[in-house]
Amino acid sequence: ITLRSLNVLKTVDEILCEDTRDTGILLKNYDIKKKLVSCHEYNEDKIIDYVISKLEVGINLALVTDQGTPIISDPGYITVKYITDNGYNVVALPGANAFVPALITSAIEPSPFLFYGFLQSKSSLAKKELKELKNIKYSIILYESPHRVKNTLGLIFEIFGDRKIALVREISKLYEEVIRGNVSEVLSL
Repeated sequence: ITLRSLNVLKTVDEILCEDTRDTGILLKNYDIKKKLVSCHEYNEDKIIDYVISKLEVGINLALVTDQGTPIISDPGYITVKYITDNGYNVVALPGANAFVPALITSAIEPSPFLFYGFLQSKSSLAKKELKELKNIKYSIILYESPHRVKNTLGLIFEIFGDRKIALVREISKLYEEVIRGNVSEVLSL
């Protein structure tokens, strides 16, 4: 976490967070005591009026997610859109994300690139999305859950062919790993 982010968390009145327990642990590590309001993918569309009511009376809010950066494959887009549509300012602070370090360590052409995020979990829908991406000439960054990686690699092989890829996992953690090669090579591991 950056010093600027810590200063913001210390100065805002309330913190919107994906999981109050996880954010509570983070704040406790930095001795920050603030009111936490749950804001996640299942309630985000329901709390936007609460958010506006706080902003109307001058309450400053921050938005954090558990692992990563708000709106980058995490909640926050609905809230940010609603806030700006209602004339309020949003300040973004750099936060942890996986796709930038993955791109850096991949050794794949970085420019231009397309960050796509997660494919649909249903295989037939993921296949349709990959077919739509097939002719894009950019490096494509996908997120995938560990239990679906092998299936997704199979779909990529089927639709894109045996192209060069990098599989990056556990970024900035103890077991960080980068596997580079053609899809068939990575699938065989």
